[in-house]
Amino acid sequence: MTSSPKITRFEDLLVWQKSMDLAEKIYRSTEQCRFSKDWGLRDQVRRSAVSVPSNIAEGYERQTTQEYIRHIIIAKGSVGELRTQITLAGRVGHLTPIESSDLVERCLEISRMLEGLKKRLKGKGEGLKGGDKVKG
Repeated sequence: MTSSPKITRFEDLLVWQKSMDLAEKIYRSTEQCRFSKDWGLRDQVRRSAVSVPSNIAEGYERQTTQEYIRHIIIAKGSVGELRTQITLAGRVGHLTPIESSDLVERCLEISRMLEGLKKRLKGKGEGLKGGDKVKG
């Protein structure tokens, strides 16, 4: 049985790493000329993509498990928002069907990972006092 690597900072979290990869891919995809004139959607897609790893990081750095969970829930909401925006971008021709499908699949994977992290944190948090903190 192999043990998971020790998490000592948010950069060690696989879900943070994957959400950073997704944000980078979103930035590269929205640099293309198809997005060049739709600044509103482009900027909203970028903000949603950046929100996911940012909330994971912020939650990790907070003082309590309850605050950490709250930020994981916010990150999960941002992933849903991003999926909607990616779908719209595909429908209006800013993304190819292949690009849109790939990005949506990445979002779904991250959403599942965030849900798993939330459940683990809730399980660890039972029996802790209000100010105690557990890490991912």
